[in-house]
Amino acid sequence: MYPAQAAGHRRSPRVLAAAGLARGPAEVLDFLLPLWAGAAMGATAGQVGALAATEALLSLLGRPAAGVLSDRFDRARVAAVGAILFGLSLFGYALANNLGVAFGAAVCGGIGGALFWVALRARVGEHLRDDAAIFSRLLSAEGTGIWIGFLIALTLLDNNRYQLVFATAGVACLLAAVLLLSTPTQTGGRSRAQADLRQVTRRLRPLLVVVAVTSTVEFGVSLLLLLHLQRGFGLTVGQIALVFLPGFVILTALPLRLYAVVRRIGRAATLTSSLVASAIVAVGLAFAANPVVIGALWAVSAACLAAAIPVEQTVAAEASDGSLGRGMGIYQSATLLGAVLGPLSAGALYQSGGWRGACVGAAVVLVAGAALVPAALRRVGVPDRPPLQPSGVSLLVAAPAAETVPPAPPPQRRRSPAELRRRWTVRAAVFIAGQVAFAALGHSWLAAVASGRYTLLEALNGDLGEAPWQLGASRIWLIIFLVDSIWTWTRLLRYRRSGA
Repeated sequence: MYPAQAAGHRRSPRVLAAAGLARGPAEVLDFLLPLWAGAAMGATAGQVGALAATEALLSLLGRPAAGVLSDRFDRARVAAVGAILFGLSLFGYALANNLGVAFGAAVCGGIGGALFWVALRARVGEHLRDDAAIFSRLLSAEGTGIWIGFLIALTLLDNNRYQLVFATAGVACLLAAVLLLSTPTQTGGRSRAQADLRQVTRRLRPLLVVVAVTSTVEFGVSLLLLLHLQRGFGLTVGQIALVFLPGFVILTALPLRLYAVVRRIGRAATLTSSLVASAIVAVGLAFAANPVVIGALWAVSAACLAAAIPVEQTVAAEASDGSLGRGMGIYQSATLLGAVLGPLSAGALYQSGGWRGACVGAAVVLVAGAALVPAALRRVGVPDRPPLQPSGVSLLVAAPAAETVPPAPPPQRRRSPAELRRRWTVRAAVFIAGQVAFAALGHSWLAAVASGRYTLLEALNGDLGEAPWQLGASRIWLIIFLVDSIWTWTRLLRYRRSGA
């Protein structure tokens, strides 16, 4: 066992924070890149597609190689290099004045994304011995990064400040690199008892088939949903993001709670029920009458992802035979293959059967994927239920024979209700002081709405015209504080009911 594994509870917060810092920019880039290329670069539809395909294809092809590098070198350092490259690509988009520079940024981003996500997930997998729910924590951290990233991006986009959005995202990626570089370097070397890429691929193949098929459908439906909200309901970019926002918050809140469900019913039942529920959601989307219903259905879909994604990643890690980097690289290649094929297949379904035909077709494929899950997991050969003792996972990272195993870290102390209240009070005081300062400078979002400067609908939709960026910052702070308050006081109410 590497020292970093033995200190998993102390190390993993930096790695999880880095994941959140990078996931927000990644999702925002996927959302805004077609809009930016068309509006700012004057790109044609074909050029926009080529730009997106360049980054996706390089990231797809680079993931197996990134897995090999992650098994040879310190994973945190490999991930840091990826974060730096991804950040540089975002700065490239911010400074681009022609499509040539944009394509260069896409190349840099594709390579950086492959290095970052493969190495980071492999590093997270090292902590499975200490924390069997670590991939649920990872998804929760990524979900937090997504919804905060979208709030910031939508505020900066009030005046079409694409350059500022990309630059801010680039800074977040560089901060992620700093966090990863601050983690201790692993000592003791890599074990030689690692499976090669072909062995890992052969063992994971049944899972990869299910992942590739279902991710193709999920990415395709996501793209069609964006187009349907824009063209079918005439929503703006800010309004579309608000439809998706509850789902992103669910990705933050539910993964750890759903891990208890996995322990109770098993991995096969969790994946199967998640896919069946996603199929029901797809059928519901076909007949959804308004964006509110679509937002509710999308939230259900996010709950399915919150249950399924950590299970898939944990199975891939356990089945990697000591080669976590290779396992994560192959698994993510299957997922990204779905991201590339999804829009193409969804477009064909949409042209042949329209919106409803595409949704029903997607549901049929998801049900077929659900039927394959039990047999696929049996063929991979991992336990259906996570081990009761985290230390029971013995093949995740083979330890060098000469290396001594340090004692396991003590369990993390849960914060008491008094400490939760004290911390929230401090944050509330800082928030109030900040909002008073914004109001004194004439940039308070609350004051602008209360005075009638903007209607509540305009303010919620992000339609603030030529408002200064400080007004948007005031709004973001308020939303984050409200979410934080709801989360904190919900925990306090649970403490009270349980008599703790």
